[in-house]
Amino acid sequence: MFRQFSTTLLAAALLLVAASARAVTTLKIGTLAPSDSVWGKEFKKWAAEVSNDSGGALELDFQWNGQAGDEVLMVQKIRSGQLDGAAVTAVGLAQTGVTDVLLFQMPGLFPNWGKLDAARNAMKAELDSKFQQKGFTILGWGDIGAAKTMSVGFEVHRPADLQGKNCYFLAGDPIGPTIFAAIGGINPKQVTVTEILPSLANGSITVLTVPPLAAEQLQWASRVTHISPVTIAFGIGAIVISSSRVQSLPQNLKDILAARGREATERLTKSVRNLDAQAFARMKSSKTVYEPTDAEKAEWRDLFSRVQKELRGTVFTPAVFDKVVQLAK
Repeated sequence: MFRQFSTTLLAAALLLVAASARAVTTLKIGTLAPSDSVWGKEFKKWAAEVSNDSGGALELDFQWNGQAGDEVLMVQKIRSGQLDGAAVTAVGLAQTGVTDVLLFQMPGLFPNWGKLDAARNAMKAELDSKFQQKGFTILGWGDIGAAKTMSVGFEVHRPADLQGKNCYFLAGDPIGPTIFAAIGGINPKQVTVTEILPSLANGSITVLTVPPLAAEQLQWASRVTHISPVTIAFGIGAIVISSSRVQSLPQNLKDILAARGREATERLTKSVRNLDAQAFARMKSSKTVYEPTDAEKAEWRDLFSRVQKELRGTVFTPAVFDKVVQLAK
């Protein structure tokens, strides 16, 4: 009888273990960030907090360093169910069909972080609704940094200085090609983020307009020789996840995922701007720094203004464009 009782207990224990294993939900999340980067460390902390709060019932499995593809492919994989979510920049967010989000990364539009924050906060509810209509949920907004122009072997004072140079744009970005076309004399190369470092090494890319922190974290900074202190645009991003996948979760797991995701992006927002400024200071000490004249800066402003108007009504919804431009002033 004792043996039978023990066998019954063992069977019951095994059933409990099996049931527990079946109860674990894993969300696959893609990112271009390396696992040991500023973003990677924060995402790991987010995953640990979600696992701890849920008692191991919800796990986040990050696909680091572009393993899940570029941002265009990651959004496609979310649609097809191959990924549950992704941490992406505005370019990736635009692949959901909400192209108005690219306004927050529009060169020359925002004079500082404060104006961008005010505009993004004012538009947040409207944008969240647009993403939901496309089948995506924003778990939290974040920042990439203040983009500066960096180059290899030359200075970029005015738009014409890019003519004949090796420029690039990311797949899914409608703004870069429009700017290059407006300048003329440029044949830009379309690349993925993971292709930028080898392209810098072989000389097929010689110009970057990216935040210093991103340039350091992705090892691009070691390849450039010149940098302008002028902020061209502000890089933003967000954590986006399939709305249907979120809805499939029990309410307690939804709450944990949303709360911890929001906290993670809020922490990143606070730290990234400071770290980006520190990265810029380090780059200034090892690169040739040059300051465009007021007349040269005016040429850039004129270019960006023309491009903004060209994209209004095509990439940007006119009503949203007008509202965000007004908020940026």
